[in-house]
Amino acid sequence: MTDIRELDARALKITESLVHQVNAGMLDRPTPCGEWTLRQLLAHMTGQNFGFAAAARGETRDRGVWDDRPVDDDPAGTFAASAAEVTAAFAEEGVLERSFWLPEIRGGQMFPARQAIGFHFLDYVVHGWDVAASIGVRAEFDAELLDAVLPIAEQVPAGDAREREDAQFGPVREAGDTTDRLGRILTLLGRSPGWPES
Repeated sequence: MTDIRELDARALKITESLVHQVNAGMLDRPTPCGEWTLRQLLAHMTGQNFGFAAAARGETRDRGVWDDRPVDDDPAGTFAASAAEVTAAFAEEGVLERSFWLPEIRGGQMFPARQAIGFHFLDYVVHGWDVAASIGVRAEFDAELLDAVLPIAEQVPAGDAREREDAQFGPVREAGDTTDRLGRILTLLGRSPGWPES
């Protein structure tokens, strides 16, 4: 079985390569992620990387470590620094025996490391696609990554909670081509694979 940390690092590298194509003139573009602009999405993604890194290292109280981080005129460099931080934190010895405090999930529960890193992995496949869609390029996640992330996406609770304004994911959409693994992951999390047309 492939180490969840390796899968996460690979997904993060692909997402980082997509963010590397973003320049400051693109930051006000819309994204498939709710009403967020690309600037807001990247600030969220950067903050989440630092938050997960802190959680991996034992943070259990300071909600501020999860705050969005402005990307300003260097979106690629700012995001790359956060990606390096979380990858290093996940690679630390003994990390898979720890529990992570995730204040945004289920009221701030503690989660086993593998499950928490799985959440991060899912986020960076989906947010990587969000970035790609926003700038009009293709997100190239390989079959192994998509096969590994699909069961995680299938476990995200659906129902009325998805209708709330602060919901992390939109309501599940009907899947079109069921052989398209990335499309299935996106529809499970409320995205339209045909965005912005649909």
